[in-house]
Amino acid sequence: MRRVLDALYTAAGGLAALCILGICLLVSSQVGLNILARIGGPALSFTIPSYADFAGFALAAASFLAMAYTLRAGAHIRVNLLISRLPARGQWAAEIVSLALGAGIVGYATWYSVLLLAESWHYGDTSPGIVAVPLWIPQLTMVVGLGLLTVALVDTLIESIRNRAPVLVDFGSE
Repeated sequence: MRRVLDALYTAAGGLAALCILGICLLVSSQVGLNILARIGGPALSFTIPSYADFAGFALAAASFLAMAYTLRAGAHIRVNLLISRLPARGQWAAEIVSLALGAGIVGYATWYSVLLLAESWHYGDTSPGIVAVPLWIPQLTMVVGLGLLTVALVDTLIESIRNRAPVLVDFGSE
């Protein structure tokens, strides 16, 4: 099960990286077209339809899809000012509480994201750009990302309880 979950988190992180690459390619292409228009005049003026919308959708997808991978890699920003001063048992307790609260909050957000997606599907909501994209498509990446983060938080919580020690290690103290 560990290998399956880690592969899932890594795949989501890889998809997030591809989304960032897509943003770079899309925006660079539009910048190139803008330069071409400046050099060649109105006859060579082209725009990628709804490129800003697509870049925004890809940014949202990258942000949400990367969360579970980032959590499991221990790369989330953590404030260790208080936790680092606690004894080992206190650090473990703080991690348990943080993971349980995080799982509850993110689970709640996931549930309401699913409801938002269902509403967008039901009403046929589309983006307002030149290319009308059904909003459930970009919202799906949000739901998947939040769902994976919920699973990762519960997974890490269970692992921490089994190990009887914190599993999210601060890289600065290694």
